Amino acid sequence: MSTEAVSELVQRAFADRTLLAQPEYERAVLETIERLDKGEIRVATKSDTGEWVTHAWIKQAVLLYFAIAPMQRMSVEPFEFYDKIPLKHGLDAAGVRVVPPGTVRYGSFIERGAIVMPGYVNIGAYVGAGTMVDTWATVGSCAQIGKDCHLSGGVGIGGVLEPPGARPVIVEDGCFIGSRAIIVEGTLVEHESVVGAGVTLTASTPIIDVTGSEPKELRGRVPARSVVIPGMRTKKFPAGEYQVPCALIIGQRKESTDKKTSLNQALRDFNVAV
Repeated sequence: MSTEAVSELVQRAFADRTLLAQPEYERAVLETIERLDKGEIRVATKSDTGEWVTHAWIKQAVLLYFAIAPMQRMSVEPFEFYDKIPLKHGLDAAGVRVVPPGTVRYGSFIERGAIVMPGYVNIGAYVGAGTMVDTWATVGSCAQIGKDCHLSGGVGIGGVLEPPGARPVIVEDGCFIGSRAIIVEGTLVEHESVVGAGVTLTASTPIIDVTGSEPKELRGRVPARSVVIPGMRTKKFPAGEYQVPCALIIGQRKESTDKKTSLNQALRDFNVAV
């Protein structure tokens, strides 16, 4: 089936789940997940203008897949699982290294040359070539991780399945995400940014650029090549004034060196914990 035909069937089934009893609708859902698994389609893609576009029908298919997939026992000695979604297969042929007990679910796609340490990649996610998903880092459902990124130990990349039209978490090419950082609720981290250890980015987190004479506040987006650390600022409540978390943009990665050297230099220049 063409992508347009599959999309139409998925959208109809999402509006009326009784249609899943008909073979063509179930087949459309299964075909969508298979295409996700092969990297033929993605939950979010960049438009010609450079804006990220979320394809809601693909997320709808993921939600419908949970409805039709049976529970099954899966054994990968000495581990045993009981779930609706199988593990991803063919990692050797795909040129993807997954270190036990790292878990990559069927319906996600990992480009050749990426490495998953004992972390987790959920259905619908996309991980680019050369990226490291380090120990106990998680890539949530439908999250989009670019090429040559490093998700350090314990990083939490949130999943955004519902509502289907909501933007997933997106980390563009060449980013470094420090240990125990949390990025959720459709936050966009633009290319070659450095997010320090312990930073929390949600849709409502104030991201404050403090590099100029006056602070500039953003939400939901880290501009390209930014160096970001955890911060606090005072907020008044009826019970008094308290410190609430924010994120601070304290500088920019330099153009003077290549990406790897630039990353190391950024960490040294701004004393960013990793």
